[in-house]
Amino acid sequence: MNTIGIVLGRFHRREVEEMLDEARAVAARRQIGIVAEVWVPGSMEKPLAIKRLLQRPDVGGAVALGIIERGETEHGNVMGHAVIGSLINLQLEFMKPVGVGILGPGINPSQIPPRIRPYAAAAVEAVAEMFATA
Repeated sequence: MNTIGIVLGRFHRREVEEMLDEARAVAARRQIGIVAEVWVPGSMEKPLAIKRLLQRPDVGGAVALGIIERGETEHGNVMGHAVIGSLINLQLEFMKPVGVGILGPGINPSQIPPRIRPYAAAAVEAVAEMFATA
C-alpha cells in the first residue's frame, strides 16, 4: 500500500508549510498517496500522532516534518534524540516505514532555509524506497 500520513510540527509553521509543499510534490512524483496530514504542537507530540497513523489500515507509512532549533539549554538535543528513537521504534513495531524530515536538533536559524526542501524530500524518498523493498 503506497499511502502515507504526514505529521507536522506547527511551532515553525511557515517553514514547515514549505516542507509540506515539497513532501506533497515528491509524493506525487513517486505515486504515493497522502491520506492524512496532521498538525501537532511540536516534535514531542510527533511519535503519538505517527503511531495513530500507523495503526490505520489505509496508511502504509508515515513522514514526520518539523524543526528542533538550537536553544540555550540541552532540552532540544534530549528531546530530539527521544523523538527520533521513538520514531525508529514505531517503524519496527508496525513494520511500516517512517521518514524523518526533522531539522535539528540543534539547528541554527541561518541553517534552516537551505535545508527545508531537501530534508522534506529525503523523508518521502526514504519511505518510497522502503515501499519498493517490501
